[in-house]
Amino acid sequence: MAIVSANTSAAPGAAQTSSRKAALAVVTSLFFMWGFVTVLNDVLIPHLKSIFDLKYAKASLIQSAFFLAYFLFSLPAAKLIDRVGYKRTMVIGVVVMGIGALLFIPAAMVPSYALFLGALMVLAGGITALQVAANPYVAVLGPPETASSRLNLAQAFNSLGTAIAPYLGGYLILSAASKSMDAVRQMPPLALQAYRVQEASSVKLPYLIIGLALILLGAAISMFKLPPMPQAEHHEHDRSALQSLWRFRHLVLGVVGIFLYVGAEVSIGSFLINYFSQANIGNISELAAAKYVSLYWLGAMIGRFIGSAVLQKVRTGTVLGIAAIVACALVFTSIVSIGHLAMWSIILVGLFNSVMFPSIFTLGIAELGSLTGDGSGLLIMAIVGGAVIPLGMGFLADHIGLHRAFILPAVCYVYIVYYAFRGSRPVG
Repeated sequence: MAIVSANTSAAPGAAQTSSRKAALAVVTSLFFMWGFVTVLNDVLIPHLKSIFDLKYAKASLIQSAFFLAYFLFSLPAAKLIDRVGYKRTMVIGVVVMGIGALLFIPAAMVPSYALFLGALMVLAGGITALQVAANPYVAVLGPPETASSRLNLAQAFNSLGTAIAPYLGGYLILSAASKSMDAVRQMPPLALQAYRVQEASSVKLPYLIIGLALILLGAAISMFKLPPMPQAEHHEHDRSALQSLWRFRHLVLGVVGIFLYVGAEVSIGSFLINYFSQANIGNISELAAAKYVSLYWLGAMIGRFIGSAVLQKVRTGTVLGIAAIVACALVFTSIVSIGHLAMWSIILVGLFNSVMFPSIFTLGIAELGSLTGDGSGLLIMAIVGGAVIPLGMGFLADHIGLHRAFILPAVCYVYIVYYAFRGSRPVG
């Protein structure tokens, strides 16, 4: 993919490099914001589980509602890129995110679990548009041989958001003095409703701030000049090429890889607070457990900075395969142990999760050319794994216990090992 022709002068080349760096910095801010907002779900799950007295499976509907949006809106977002371009799609995504965040306020005032799920779907719809546009934009914003490195760097700032969110969210949303479920169940109806309104009100201020910040960010990006990427877009005359998208085996297997990876990562993060608060694991409060969840996501951030450097030198598939093997081994360690070993082995999974999404993504869109945007739409659609796998893990937790339910994400990592070493080789 030739970005600069051979006869381009040095001065325009330097200007173009500067423009790319500025664009990368702007888009990276979006990675941070959607990481922050997404991982607040890990705090919402135990909070709403307590307020509405939910079982694990029903509480996991928070992730199901959120990640179902990826399945519903990914391909429309890819079409939106073709119509209005990458920049406008990102701006639309940020503004829709802001609207979704503001919808948390009426959901908390009722309070209604169904309204919370609806607000999450709107919020995630905006994130979907961002993901479909921003991931391939970063991948093609420079030489293809360093696409994985670039995307890992951007994803590192996404992980900065995911590391901060549980810590701040724990303080702002989780109450250290919340009542036990036995006490809640014994309340008369009017007292129970008043208690739910009081507890749910803790989400209003955080999501009000998030909503307003996102809308302002969208306005700022709309005024910033991002370089166009026509070589990564297709238009009306490419319809016949679009129909052949499924012939790319490495893309199709990459869709499965994204589905299972996101499902595994979200499943683990979703239940860590409940997991760490169990007597035989951490025996700590939910508020204290939220701080340890931050370490899980902090590991992902550190790993992505390291991965960005390593991927400059080492083949993407090799790095992905090794990371998946270690992650699988750590999950099994947590399953067969208790106490601090069970806690820290599952926390360390975050470090090795770090390179997986950007690596699977760049391997999946390799050699797609003008179909890059549509390939991105398919891969982002596969993030619906975050809706399906946690629901399965919640079902297992209700029937065999939360500790043993971690077997499900472990199995997901086995497939990623296969994709890294065999399935990601382009043959289409």
